[in-house]
Formats: sequence, C-alpha cells, structure tokens
Amino acid sequence: MLSSAHTLMCEMDRNEKRAVIKYLTFKGLSAVEISTELNSVLGDNAPSDATIYRWIAEFQRGRKSTEDEHRSGRPVDMCTDENVQRVNDMITTDRRLTVRYVAECLNLSYGTTHHVITDVLGYSKVCARWVPRMLTPENKQVRLTTSRDNLRQYNVDPAKFLRRYVTMDETWAHHFDPETKQQSKQWKHVASPPPVKFRKIASADKVLASVFWDSKGVLMIDYLERGKTVTGVYYAELIHKLRSAIKEKRRGKLSDGVLLHHDNAPAHTSAVAVATVRECGFELLSHPPYSPDLAPSDYHVFRSLKDSLRGQRFGCDEEVIHATNDWFELQDEKFFVDGVKSLAHRWEKCVALEGNYVEKL
Repeated sequence: MLSSAHTLMCEMDRNEKRAVIKYLTFKGLSAVEISTELNSVLGDNAPSDATIYRWIAEFQRGRKSTEDEHRSGRPVDMCTDENVQRVNDMITTDRRLTVRYVAECLNLSYGTTHHVITDVLGYSKVCARWVPRMLTPENKQVRLTTSRDNLRQYNVDPAKFLRRYVTMDETWAHHFDPETKQQSKQWKHVASPPPVKFRKIASADKVLASVFWDSKGVLMIDYLERGKTVTGVYYAELIHKLRSAIKEKRRGKLSDGVLLHHDNAPAHTSAVAVATVRECGFELLSHPPYSPDLAPSDYHVFRSLKDSLRGQRFGCDEEVIHATNDWFELQDEKFFVDGVKSLAHRWEKCVALEGNYVEKL
C-alpha cells in the first residue's frame, strides 16, 4: 500500500506538486521541512530547492493559483525596417555611440540593438589607426603621382635600381626608451597574479643619428654633437662625406649613378643641399610630403632599431652610439635588401589606395 502511494506521488504533475507545497505552507511547516518532506517522498522527481522556496514565497504573499501565469507568447520582433533605419541614422551621425546608448534612446533591447548594428547593418567597432597627417586631396594626388612614377622607374630594371639606390633619414636614440606593452608580455600561470608594469617615459637625453644606407648595408652614420642642429649647410657636408663613403665601400656605384632618396625636411630641400647633391652627381628620387610610410628608414630600419634598444639604460651618449653601431653590424645584407624591395610594394599599395596611407602590406 505504501509502495502504491509512493508511485502515485512520483507521478504528480507540476501543479499537483505546487498544491502540496501550498498545503504544507499553510500548515505552518518551514521551507526546510517542506523541502525535506518532498525529497523524502519524491526523490529525484522532487522540485529543486530553489523552486520550492520560490513557490513558498509566492503563497506567503497571498497567491492562490498554482497555475503558471498567462504569457503573451513569442515576443514581438523589433527588428523592423523602421528600427533598422533609426539605428543606422544614429550610428552614421556619431560612430562612437555605444550599443547601450542607442538601445536606450530608441527604446529597444540591448540584444536587438546589437543584432541590428552587427548582423543587419554589418558594422563593427574598431580603434582609429594613427596616421601622420590628415591628407588633403592634393596631398593624396601628389602621393599617388609620385608613387606611380617611382614604381615605373623601379620596374624598368629592378636590379639596377637596387644597385643605385641610397637612402637616409634621421632618428633620435634615447638614453632610455621604455618597452612597449607588447614587448613586456610574459607567460603567467593560471594560479599566479598578473604582472604589473609601471608607467615610464623616454629620457630627455638622446642622440640624433643620420643614417645613410643602401641594399648592401650601412654606408655611414653621423651622430650630431650636442648643441648643434641639422641645417642645410650641415646636411651638405654630410652629402660630401657620403660620396667619399660610397667611393670607398661600393666600387662602381658612382659610375652607375647614385639615386638618393630622402624626405622633405627643410635641411634636405634647402638650396645649398640641393646644389651639393647635384655637385656630387647624385640623382634625387622624388618623395611626397608627409609620407613616412614610403620611407624605408622609418618603417623598416628605425622601427627594428628602436625595438632592440627599448628597455635598455645607457649612461652617456657614447654608450648609446656604441649600442646603435653594434645593432647595425648585426644586420645582414638581406635585411637591407628587404627594406628596399618593400618600398616597391608600398608604392603599389599607395597607388591602389589612391594616395592614402599604407598601413600594412
């Protein structure tokens, strides 16, 4: 008889179980006692403790029915053409708006708004990339034209272009330049605390290096003395020194005709510097203004040099100079060849982008 009663109890539906909870609640049993009673009789078929406690609370608040409250059914689809257009209007007006702000303004749920923005409209939120300057249409046209002309000159005879090409630029080498966040990454065990990094800034003490190089390696490096500046006259003197260095290190290069590539810094474009370039028999390769992405010293050589020196502390200018020279001596010829060849690819990309900045290849 007891077995039959137990079987019947196990076959109770949800409403009948709720009725038992209601009866035991009105009888004055505590929540723990009701839970124990149901579990002892129903076993695995007993409601969860959370469900039992929730229904006890409902009955104590005066609820009479054990039936589920009526639901309106499937929620209304808010992803209408009208709402899609409203979301798009807000996003195009201010592309920094958050999903939550758009949802609140349009009285939509967060999920619906996120679905409209990402899946329906196809937007994705990305960080703005750094560019040296906001290019005007004229700037872009100059970059486009110059890249196309230089690329045409390279494609006539790439091997000869590599033999003739010489480039230069200036860079600051600091006594201390802190590591980037990427460089400071380290392995961390799941049980160990995350590493911390104190904010540091580059030291004020630094050395200006003017580096001249070609597809075979460094031709010469000039380190500016403290208290001096790179003027047109000073740069003209460097051009004379460069010619002597080429004559000594690259036999036959002067006969082929040096193709000198530098940026449009005032010292480089001064009348005395331009006259000296012609006097030395060099041909200048055109370089568009505001274009470090088309200067291999900037995007190839100096980036790698600074990554190597970051995090090191130097006590004086001589230590910085020594470390810089050591780094250049470690670079093989392929490093410099790749730097020059990548320039042709960047010209191609600049043409394809109609003069816009080349971020990555």
